[in-house]
Amino acid sequence: MEAKAALAGGEARIAKQHQAGKLTARERISALVDDGSFVELDKFVTHRCADFGMADQKILGDGVVTGHGTVDGRTVCVFAQDFTIFGGALSGAYAQKICKVMDLATKIGCPVIGLNDSGGARIQEGVESLAGYADIFLRNVLASGVVPQLSAIMGPCAGGAVYSPAITDFILMVEHTSYMFITGPDVIKTVTNEEVTKEALGGAQTHGSRSGVSHFTELDELACIARLRELLAYMPGNNAEDPPAHPTSDPADRADAALDSIVPLDPKKSYDIRKIIHGVVDDGKFLEVHKDYAKNIVIGFARFDGRSVGIVANQPAQLSGALDIDASVKAARFVRFCDCFNIPLVTFVDVPGFLPGTNQEFGGIIKHGAKLLYAFAEATVPKITIITRKAYGGAYDVMASKHIRADVNVSYPGAEIAVMGADGAVNIVRRGELDKIKDPAEREAVRAKFIEEYREAFANPYKAASLGYIDEIIRPRDTRYTIIRSLRTLKNKRQTNLPRKHGNIPL
Repeated sequence: MEAKAALAGGEARIAKQHQAGKLTARERISALVDDGSFVELDKFVTHRCADFGMADQKILGDGVVTGHGTVDGRTVCVFAQDFTIFGGALSGAYAQKICKVMDLATKIGCPVIGLNDSGGARIQEGVESLAGYADIFLRNVLASGVVPQLSAIMGPCAGGAVYSPAITDFILMVEHTSYMFITGPDVIKTVTNEEVTKEALGGAQTHGSRSGVSHFTELDELACIARLRELLAYMPGNNAEDPPAHPTSDPADRADAALDSIVPLDPKKSYDIRKIIHGVVDDGKFLEVHKDYAKNIVIGFARFDGRSVGIVANQPAQLSGALDIDASVKAARFVRFCDCFNIPLVTFVDVPGFLPGTNQEFGGIIKHGAKLLYAFAEATVPKITIITRKAYGGAYDVMASKHIRADVNVSYPGAEIAVMGADGAVNIVRRGELDKIKDPAEREAVRAKFIEEYREAFANPYKAASLGYIDEIIRPRDTRYTIIRSLRTLKNKRQTNLPRKHGNIPL
C-alpha cells in the first residue's frame, strides 16, 4: 500500500507531469522541506463517491499529499495537490485532508504552505466538493493573522479554487506552467465574446504585474520553492513569536558615504530608492515583494542587526513616488502582514502626494488611499520613518508620520515637509500680489523670489523638527545606525489598540 500510494496516478501520468515541466506533489514537498523531515498524514485516504463509475476509481491519497516537516529546522505544515490523480480535482475527502493539516498548524502555531496544482472541483461529487472548498476557506480566514499562510501556484488554479490562495498572505507563481482565474477563456468567449489565452488571462506575468494577485513570479518550480524557503526565514511561526534572528557580520555602526549623494539636490530629479535600501540593510540583502506591480512603491523584507523588518518606500523613479490606488493597496496589505507577525516597519518617504486624475478619483483613491493610512495607524509594531526628500500634503500624514503613532521619525537635511511644493504654494498664497503685476517678466521674477522665500521657510525639515514631528535630522550616511539604534530601543515596545471585535477597514 505504501508503494501504491507513492505511485499516485501511475507512471504514465507522472511522466506526463514531468514532460509539462512540472514536478510531482511529493517531489515538490521533498524540495521544500529539510531532508528526511516530512511526515505524511492520511496517505491511505480515498474518496467516498459512488456515482459516475467512481466507486471503481479509488486511488490512495485521493489527489493531495498532506503532512508536516521542517524548513531550516522550523516546523511547517504542507499540502501539495497532485495533478496525476483526477487532475488534482478536489473531493470531500481531499478537502478534509487539507482541513486536518490546517487545523494542526493553528494548534501548534506553525506556517501553512499550499502547493496548488488542481483542475478545480471534482464534478462527480457535486455540492460535496463545493462544501469542501468552503471548509478550507473558513480555515484560511480563521488562521489569518495567527499563522503565516503561503500559496505556491504550480499549475492550474481556477474557479472557486482561487479563493483559498487569495486569502493567504503571499502567492507565488511559476512562469508558463501556472495560471489563476475565476472563469476560463472558453467561458469568457461565450459570455462576453472576448478572446484571450490562458496565459494572458491568468498567467504569472499577468498576475505579477497587472492584477497584483501574485507577489512573486519565478522561472521554474525549483526557483519557486527556493523562494518559499527564503520568505519563511523572515517570518515567525505564529503571531505570538518574534521573527527568527540571523547572525550578521555587517557592523551596526557602518556609515556609507555613498548615501550622501544618492538623493539629487534638484527636487525634480528622480533616483532609485532601492539604492538607499541596499545601502543600509544587513549585507545589502533585500527581498522585494510585488516587484513588478505598482512600481511607485517598494515593499519587502530585510534585516537590521540580524532581525527581520518590513520595508515600505516611495519610489521616486516611478510616477515621482506619488501614491495611487494600486500602490496604496499593495503597501497596506504588506503593512498589515508585518503588524500581524511582529515584524517592525521601516518606512522611507519621498512622496509628492497622491496621484491626480479622473481615473484615480473614479477608481476610489479616497477609500483605497485610506487603507494605507488605516494600516499604518493600526500597526503596533515598532515603526521607524526616514524622510529622504519630499513629504507633501496628506501623503506626508499617511506615510507613517509621527501623528499616526510612528515611534521614530527622522529626515535628511534636504527634506521638504509641507502642504505642497513651493511652486504650487506660491501660486495660492501669493496670487493676489502676483496678479497685480502686469509685466510678465517682472511677475515671473517676483514669483521666483517668492518661491525661494517659501522654500527657505517651509520646504525643509526644520519647521517640523521644531514642532517635534521630526525627532532628528540625520546625515544619509548615518541611516543604518539610526535605524538599528532605534530598533534596539524599541525592542520591548508594547502597544495595544482599544478593545474591539475588529476594525472596519475601508474596503
